[in-house]
Amino acid sequence: MRMPPTRPSCWCEIDTPVGRLLLAGDAHALRRVHFQSGAHPMRPAPEWREDVAPFARARAQLGEYFAGTRRAFRLRLAPAGTAFQLAVWEALRAIPYGQTVSYAELARRLGNAGSARAVGLANGANPLPIIVPCHRVIGTDGSLTGFGGGLYTKRALLSLEGAACVADLFSAHESAQAANSAPPAARAIRVSGA
Repeated sequence: MRMPPTRPSCWCEIDTPVGRLLLAGDAHALRRVHFQSGAHPMRPAPEWREDVAPFARARAQLGEYFAGTRRAFRLRLAPAGTAFQLAVWEALRAIPYGQTVSYAELARRLGNAGSARAVGLANGANPLPIIVPCHRVIGTDGSLTGFGGGLYTKRALLSLEGAACVADLFSAHESAQAANSAPPAARAIRVSGA
């Protein structure tokens, strides 16, 4: 995953079941994935050129992931970050498909159990969401916590992967409503085509 830090030179946008994504990088590596459907879409730098060719493998693998046929990405990645951020992002890649860990557990795996907050900040700065699966990190109590693509997107990604998340920020409210309304199948969040 580590390459000399350089700025992306190319970009493209793709539609996915969780909204439009901007991919940025060059012929050598993918450097950025950004949720364009959120509150803060990214504007490509003026010197970047729009070109889909460098992203053929990334586009194909994202398509396979959303189709449920890919569990791990095999792409050349070159995120720019501090040594600590790079270590956290590498640890994220070790979280298996469909599983979750807490920030505290991820900090423990990195050898510093007291650094959960720093791990959370590095997780939030991940420039390659989905591919480097920061969505698989949850609160110690099982709650879904902040995510650059929004909590709905985090929940949709975990649902796509079949993760067993019991709680999220809205679970108490939803549990009360669910007890008196639709059957579980009707409440399930499905990832659908864009």
